[in-house]
Parts: sequence; C-alpha cells; structure tokens
Amino acid sequence: MTALPQPEPARRWEIPDHLLTIEEYAALGETDSGFTELVEGRVVMSPSPKTEHNIVVFELGQQLAGQLPGHLRVVPETDVSLGLVPPGRPGFSRRPDLVIVERAAVARVRRDGDMLRADEVAVVAEVMSPGSKRTDYQVKHDEYADAGIPHYWIVDITEPVSLVACHQAGEFGYQDAAAVTGTFTTDVPFPVKLDLDALLS
Repeated sequence: MTALPQPEPARRWEIPDHLLTIEEYAALGETDSGFTELVEGRVVMSPSPKTEHNIVVFELGQQLAGQLPGHLRVVPETDVSLGLVPPGRPGFSRRPDLVIVERAAVARVRRDGDMLRADEVAVVAEVMSPGSKRTDYQVKHDEYADAGIPHYWIVDITEPVSLVACHQAGEFGYQDAAAVTGTFTTDVPFPVKLDLDALLS
C-alpha cells in the first residue's frame, strides 16, 4: 500500500520591516495567514469572506461569464497591481472580488508569472461586506479611479441586493450612477443584464 503524500506545512513569512514595492509584494507569494493586499507599501490582512459573500461572487461571475464578448474573461479574487506609483516606490495591489480583463492579459500573467495590471482591467467589482463599506465606497473607489480602471461596480448584498455602477469621468474620477435593484442592464463596456435578486437565491 502506498502512503499518501503529506501536505507541506504552510510557509510562514516575516512581517516586512520596510514599505514594499509591488515587486517585493509579489515575491512574498501566498501567505499562511490569510488574504492580503498592498496599500502604500503596507501589507494589509483581511479575514476570509463569509459564505454568503462567496456565493454572491460566484453567482455574479456565472452570470457575467455567459454574456462576455469572446475576448474578455471574468477572474475572481486575483491580485491587481494598480500602478499608482513609479517602479521601486512603495506600491499598491488590490485583490478585487471580480475583474473582467482581456484574455490576452490572463495569458501574459500565466506566461510571465506576473500579476494583472490596472490598465488591463475593463471592470472591477467588489461585493460589499458589513466591514468594508467605507473601503469599497471611498478608498477603493478613489484608488481604482486613480489607477484608470474604466468601470467599477459595487454590489451591496443587504437586501434588496443593489449595484452601483461607477465609470471614469475624466479628471473628476468616477461618476457614480444611482443604485440599481432587481435587474442591472448596461451597454458599456459591453452589453450585460444581471439578475441581482438571483445572486442570493
């Protein structure tokens, strides 16, 4: 009888003693202590999302995947370098709930072992958790706008489920549409119709 291979112990890493560049952050790899992002060179830890949050992210991804043009792909929970500072400076990387990117960008990441870049993202989506309202509506809102991501969708799963669509408005950053409940329909950056009530059903 062959013994099953033993799982390798989680790789522990030391808390950095300086502000990290995006390259240094990428070199950390996955941590054993949870979800991380990089904000002005500081590693930010977040608790794992709750079941309801994960269900909504999955259902949203499913609805989008069936409607995307062939050159686009939906990718959940992946690092995105925001490119807000020059190389070598303390960097910014977020891990949105969903991003919609060109398939060519996914191929580049696979080939180069790199992370996605903000200029490759067509839409970024965050599913708001009870503890993330200010971060999603203000902090990430401004960061994603400054990074030049054309569209930002904020999904609030407090019933009734709603979606706020933000789009670039030149030097003013994002212009936010009114929150939509029931069905969200848009033609930009591609035609899509989302059943928001179905995200939690």
